[in-house]
Amino acid sequence: MNPQAPLPTRPTASDTPSLPATDPIGVFDSGVGGLSILQALQGQMPHERFVYVADSAHAPYGERDAVFVQNRAQRILQFLHGTHRIKALVVACNTATALAIHDLRQTMPDLPILGVEPAIKPAAALSQTKRVGVMATPATLKSEKFQTLLKGMGSDTVFVLQGCEGLADAIEQQWQRNDASQVLALCEQHVAAMGAFGHAPGHIDTLVLGCTHYPFAAHTLRALVGDAVQIVDTGAPVARHAHKVLADKGLLAVSGSGGITLFATGDMGNLQHAADMWLPRSALTVNTAAV
Repeated sequence: MNPQAPLPTRPTASDTPSLPATDPIGVFDSGVGGLSILQALQGQMPHERFVYVADSAHAPYGERDAVFVQNRAQRILQFLHGTHRIKALVVACNTATALAIHDLRQTMPDLPILGVEPAIKPAAALSQTKRVGVMATPATLKSEKFQTLLKGMGSDTVFVLQGCEGLADAIEQQWQRNDASQVLALCEQHVAAMGAFGHAPGHIDTLVLGCTHYPFAAHTLRALVGDAVQIVDTGAPVARHAHKVLADKGLLAVSGSGGITLFATGDMGNLQHAADMWLPRSALTVNTAAV
């Protein structure tokens, strides 16, 4: 489907009946990165059913413009709502959250829609040197949503922002190429550009992974910044927040074996490899979605 073609009629609040707790939760990302969020969601809510869409035909979002990302997000919402009758949506992508979540919430105000954002507030609380590194896509760092978040942090912590162009795509493609050398080279490049890491005055002692793809490179990043540096991602906080939102709305599944259905809009190999790594206890089938 042409991603720039006119959108089909959008779902509205009146299209959504009361949502039974047995309905699934939708999750999407531009590719495999959102599996880091899905893993945390599954661990926090083991009785839930999840439908995950990797928009791999259009990845990475971090190098797309806002209109494109908003268009893709609307199409995926249409697919998840219209075909799977989801009871909630988790936008498991920092760029899509920054550029499209407001639009999604306007489209379906009665559907709980949760996003992710770089965890700079908890990182600031953890930092002893008050110098925090933030690795994210250029689109996330430039977004109005992130800039508003940053301005609300006050002046006691210095945030060293690194737009990691190319890293999400390299992580996305590493299994297809069976070669992680590009991931290593980009991690080395971006970490070096941020300055010194450690606990000495003026050093970065806390690193925020501001893209859901980046936890796939956490071991590489750990080797580069050292064991003493705290690395913060968003999986666990998002999962706890989703649990609370669903419980407060009476939508939390409290029984059943749960389950995960995976869809990819493009090549399915990367998603299958990543799912085998991140979701080893689940018997997963990757399907193609014409979204």
